[in-house]
Amino acid sequence: MAGLLQGHIAAVTGGGSGIGQGICQAYAREGARVVVLDANLEGANETVDLVTGAGGKASALKVDVTDRQACVAAAAEVAKGGNISILVNNAGINRRNPMTGDPAAVAKDWDDILSINLDGVFNVTRAFLDQLRATKGRIVNIGSIQSFVHVSWPNSAAYTTSKHGVLGFTRALAAELGKDGVRVNAIGPGLIETRINAEARAKNPDMVAMVMRHTPLNRAGKPEDIAGPAVFLASDMSAYVTGSIIMADGGFRTV
Repeated sequence: MAGLLQGHIAAVTGGGSGIGQGICQAYAREGARVVVLDANLEGANETVDLVTGAGGKASALKVDVTDRQACVAAAAEVAKGGNISILVNNAGINRRNPMTGDPAAVAKDWDDILSINLDGVFNVTRAFLDQLRATKGRIVNIGSIQSFVHVSWPNSAAYTTSKHGVLGFTRALAAELGKDGVRVNAIGPGLIETRINAEARAKNPDMVAMVMRHTPLNRAGKPEDIAGPAVFLASDMSAYVTGSIIMADGGFRTV
């Protein structure tokens, strides 16, 4: 039986770890050929090994999403093997510092977070747009519960702003590209346990406890909890879904 994504080529930014790695593995299991895009080539190659070791098809490409020309060059390189029909904008970072802190540090955090989390989504999408229009593709952007919620997470103005921006970009692009047959949606993860945030979770037990108090499912998420919605939004099962965000937060926003 063919998988839900058989015949598709999927490019996933930040695919070298965490949520991105989980999405790459899930897409490959459903039959897609995966291109793992990451600034960390070692991590990207790790994902490729996981995918190919399970019988899937994948390749890795080092890309800094903040470098617009590098994104264009990456898209051209990927196109040599065929146009993508799925793009996942997953690359992102987070830092939590108050706006009242050291001015230089606050400014650097703002610049770094917005350049990756928001400008990076624009850069990569624009680079692959012709391919996605040609294939009537689908774009999946990774937002956050902080695309909506902010009071529960003080000291994260830059991250909250970036994820509000991702949701706005998703909706605006869906409205613009619908006529081309391109669907654009987002996923809003809650607290997802990954290697990248392991230290932050260990150092902030009160924050983790607060999230659990507001999570009806009473557990943190895993990368595979985001991979499922990502498969749905990339597949024909969601053929009439665009401009939407699927919240994968364990019910956080209901409490």
